Amino acid sequence: MELSLTFFAFAIPAVIFAGISKGGFGSGMGFAATPFLALILSPGQAVGLMLPLLIVMDIAAVGAFWRKWDWPHAAVLMAGAIVGIALGTVIFGSVDPKIFKLFIGIVAVAFVLFQGARKFGLLKLEDRRMGRKGGVVVGAVTGLTSFISHAGGPPSAVYLLTQGLDKTRYQATSALAFFGINVMKVLPYAALGIFTRDTVIADIALIPVAFIGVALGVFLHKRVSDRFFFQLTYAFLLITGAKLIFDALG
Repeated sequence: MELSLTFFAFAIPAVIFAGISKGGFGSGMGFAATPFLALILSPGQAVGLMLPLLIVMDIAAVGAFWRKWDWPHAAVLMAGAIVGIALGTVIFGSVDPKIFKLFIGIVAVAFVLFQGARKFGLLKLEDRRMGRKGGVVVGAVTGLTSFISHAGGPPSAVYLLTQGLDKTRYQATSALAFFGINVMKVLPYAALGIFTRDTVIADIALIPVAFIGVALGVFLHKRVSDRFFFQLTYAFLLITGAKLIFDALG
């Protein structure tokens, strides 16, 4: 991996975009940084490069939304993620990532369509929040998909968006949950040899960019209404899911 102008032309926008998502919009579109970097790097290099930067972003986001989270919901996702990360460690490199992309994409798109059908009266069901058992299952999927390609945002959103949180508690809870999940991935990544000298050097160069991205996300978060925030979150989720399906089938 060469730290060339081409590398930074791809890496800087990817990291800023991920930071904005982490800092203001529930991490839903942060996953896009990894496939974008995979255009110029190997998949292993892309995920290895992004993990330390994502942790830096998580720390900044947790600090920006300190104690505004809903701990029980974050804990449910992190508890389930332990199983997903363990499974990811075992199967990493042996299962086609397209399978995971297709699954996440279908779940994300189906969830948005389901919520839209309810909003417009096409489906008349009682408002029900996903329980802890469902949250643990979603957490496992989040941990697995996050481990494979840092794509845990869509499944975690499926759980958090059913909990009736306002935009700030939603954002803070997402930031806290992913901080825990990403930290849990460090040792397995190191054991699998995903981190390299080149990715570490690139991370050091890109840390200021990560902070800039999160700061932009926090700035935007404070200036949009709850309604617009969740509309944007659903839009991100739909775009994310559609892209994952497209990538998987393509």
